[in-house]
Amino acid sequence: MSLTTSAAGTDTAAAREPSPRRPSARRGRWIDDWRPEDHAFWEAGGARVARRNLVVSVFSEHIGFSIWSLWSVFVLFLTPKYGISSVASEAAAQKFLLTTLPTAIGSSIRVLYTLAVARFGGRNWTIVSAALLLVPSAGAALFLKPGAGFTTLLIIAALAGVGGGNFASSMTNINAFYPQRLKGAALGLNAGGGNLGVAAVQLVGLAVLATAGKDHPRIILGVYIPLIVLAALAAALTMDNLSQVRNEKHALRDVCRDPHTWFMSFLYIGTFGSFIGFGFAFGQVLSNQFPEHFASLNPVTHKISVDPVKIAYLTFLGPLIGSVVRPVGGWLADRVGGARTTLVNFVAMAAVTGVVLTASVAKSLPLFMVGFIALFIFSGIGNGSTYKMIPAIFSAKAAGKVASGMPLADAEHDARRLANALIGVAGAVGAFGGVFVNIAFRQSFLSNHNGNAAYLGFIVFYLLCAALTIAVYLRPGSSRSVRI
Repeated sequence: MSLTTSAAGTDTAAAREPSPRRPSARRGRWIDDWRPEDHAFWEAGGARVARRNLVVSVFSEHIGFSIWSLWSVFVLFLTPKYGISSVASEAAAQKFLLTTLPTAIGSSIRVLYTLAVARFGGRNWTIVSAALLLVPSAGAALFLKPGAGFTTLLIIAALAGVGGGNFASSMTNINAFYPQRLKGAALGLNAGGGNLGVAAVQLVGLAVLATAGKDHPRIILGVYIPLIVLAALAAALTMDNLSQVRNEKHALRDVCRDPHTWFMSFLYIGTFGSFIGFGFAFGQVLSNQFPEHFASLNPVTHKISVDPVKIAYLTFLGPLIGSVVRPVGGWLADRVGGARTTLVNFVAMAAVTGVVLTASVAKSLPLFMVGFIALFIFSGIGNGSTYKMIPAIFSAKAAGKVASGMPLADAEHDARRLANALIGVAGAVGAFGGVFVNIAFRQSFLSNHNGNAAYLGFIVFYLLCAALTIAVYLRPGSSRSVRI
């Protein structure tokens, strides 16, 4: 099988005929014929093209996650000079609000970002979505300074929400490039590499705190603004658009009528919602729950206060490990089944949250760290396994339709359109779990000065997720069950 180009310098598989939905002559890097399930096509060059797009997608999504979670780092720098209350409980509530807002905004725009891939092309939208990250970065560079005021902080924190949309568009784009047998690993790598942005920005924040001190948070933006430009350029020079990826008529409406959309969204609240929520809140939880372990004497004021550098040394560990293991969830789902992996994972999340609660009551920082790191690990594995379940659900349904007489091509097409739509919906709804996590912590610390009530809530929720997984995806006989 030969390779041809649809635009100068673009690798594409030889097309038998151009897509009827788009003209074959156009500007930009468009692939008009893409057949990843065709083994010969895949081996002849399709795999190389998909891998190239995956690499740049991971990098762009990584930067998006870093900007989205930027305020989980900035709050470590904030003092009353920035409009933060001098009362500890009020300051904690304000800082949780500053991390909740970008989480909510990022979650809200994910469906729009999913639709944008088909409307504008995966490559084209990656360029735009990367460039949009300059808005919150420039806003923080201009206005994050002493005397800013809390309202100003809220506005520029909200702008960081645009980074949360990149995940949805990136996953939708990469899902279209890979065959069913490799989706778990590909989506796991794409999402895991993106999730690493949470840990990376915290490491950058640690480096700034340790060198320049807590009076210079804007140095972080000096690192990320050039990387944003590089991500946009890399997408423009090396990625491709797929003509076959389009916003199918009524796909969003049809998928919202499917009960599996809401089952999977609920499960994704438990996995990704936990990951991003804990990633944003972890530093504040440590600061408020174990302040005596991170205290230091200020040589100027001679007052003892929480040292953000000591906290920053620990906060990146959870997001780092949780991101690295996300592909493991996809890999396990490819081999032993997405539902089985997800079930075991939720049971484990409930168990280790019990460890965190025990450590909180006993005021044991070492045990608390062990439990929380384990929570990040299992939330990362669950992220990979639940996303693998999405295409698997509709693939299983397609097999049933073929057995009932539907042509194979029609069944596969229907499966793809619904899976792509569900990726956007589940990604948006699931990300709101991060909002719930931050709200739960905020209320728990306001009411009880610890996170114990939040931990109890998390345990109950994870057990509900495990029960749902059994009932819908592992128990045969139900009309709504899908064994995957």
